[in-house]
Amino acid sequence: MAEAATRRRGRGGGGAARRAERSAVSFETARFIERNIPNFEVLSEEALEIIEYNAETVLEEIGVNFPDNPAALDRWRDAGADVSGERVRIPRGLARKLCATAPSSYTQHARNPARSVEMGGNNLVLAPVYGPPFVRDADGGRRYATMEDFRNFVKLGYMSKWLHHSGGTVCEPTDVAVNKRHLDMLHAHMTLSDKPFMGSVTEPSRARDSVEMAEIVFGKDFVTRKTVMTSLININSPMTFDDVMMGALEVYAQANQACIISPFIVGGAMAPVSVAGTLTQVLAEVLAGIAYSQLCREGAPVIMGAFVTSIDMNSGAPTFGTPEAAHITYGAGQLARRLGLPFRSAGSFCGSKLPDAQAAYETANSLNMGLLAGVNFMLHACGWLEGGLVSSYEKFVMDADQLGTLHHLAAGVQVDENAQALDAIREVGPGGHYLGCAHTQANFKEAFWKSDLLDYKPFETWEDEGARDTAQLATLRVKKLLADYQQPPMDPAIREALDAYIAEKKAAEPDSFM
Repeated sequence: MAEAATRRRGRGGGGAARRAERSAVSFETARFIERNIPNFEVLSEEALEIIEYNAETVLEEIGVNFPDNPAALDRWRDAGADVSGERVRIPRGLARKLCATAPSSYTQHARNPARSVEMGGNNLVLAPVYGPPFVRDADGGRRYATMEDFRNFVKLGYMSKWLHHSGGTVCEPTDVAVNKRHLDMLHAHMTLSDKPFMGSVTEPSRARDSVEMAEIVFGKDFVTRKTVMTSLININSPMTFDDVMMGALEVYAQANQACIISPFIVGGAMAPVSVAGTLTQVLAEVLAGIAYSQLCREGAPVIMGAFVTSIDMNSGAPTFGTPEAAHITYGAGQLARRLGLPFRSAGSFCGSKLPDAQAAYETANSLNMGLLAGVNFMLHACGWLEGGLVSSYEKFVMDADQLGTLHHLAAGVQVDENAQALDAIREVGPGGHYLGCAHTQANFKEAFWKSDLLDYKPFETWEDEGARDTAQLATLRVKKLLADYQQPPMDPAIREALDAYIAEKKAAEPDSFM
């Protein structure tokens, strides 16, 4: 009896230790993805050459607009372009020649060096949703975003294992003045997380503020030599480069900080309905935008972007997770690789109003499309809802959990001696099972990806625990992650200097909500 009791206590103690290990607060962040699988290529060599030729034709014969930006027009004129009014026509080959000075890859340094990321090559860096003015959660429903929401999303991003990047405007905090909210948003990324982050692009002066705040955190000399921000510059498709975005691009390029040059394409509205026509326009816009970044500073780091969605021809609403968007994304990846540049596209895109089956289907299509297309930087990788109008708490953790599948898919198939498992097949033989064999015991902890969210319990256990659906489980996970959050350390002197900078900037002008 005593021996049996001892065995029971031993088993119980081991189980308690395992349960404690599973429930312990962990700040582990997976390294950025390094693909060991091939990219999916949908376009033939002939198709690629046709699209590249047509894109150069668009630049030479039709041109692109740089409105309200005399300095940009002067740069283009000096480079050899034909400038007429605000229209810039670029001779065949000139844009591609200028793009050649952009680096094929670069490091974005994080405050915590262990979390720095490599942009380009076979790598994939995952960043959260960007830009929604609304948020949604199970308790408050759909509402305008606040600064508290913004900080919560930064915390969730920091706590998410499979997310490599803190992102930028994870939601638009409408309770802070428009001319000052970028200061609070950057402060949140810089202090509540130690992952890489994005700068402000809503006005050139805010881009300068971003650079100056980064200099406080990293040191001015470091920022001069290294890239610490990757920021989003959207092209006003079709073929218009507005002065606000170009002004931010000019600030970042001259400061050696990276920019994503990204057409904003809704097929049928801002680009042709055909895949080849859209890719032609995307490439023309990208060539002009990246070339301009190199006119601002030769060698400035850039990412070729392609935000692509189609349109519902009945309602005019954007649609996501569609085969046409996949074809365009696959093709844009091929074009980016031929240019020798990092590629940004895809995300957790969906048009659903709730984190439901539609959201899951469309998001799964979009995430896998990005993995197979060779995307290097995936913005909107988690949290996107309602066509990008809403940052959803529940969807954020649902998507962030599923990003783990991308890591495991990208790892490819191992065929080393351990993976061949001949010893296991010999040990078990015909009619046996593998649960207790030595190979299983040695490998079971790492053999399969395991969700931290989804429910795999038997029906009876699931029912006893409240028959909770995935959205309810996600609500619980949001609350757990925010309760477990612990702020990463920061040098007090740097924090004090950052706070003083923001206070001085805010005091220098009145609030504006326009």
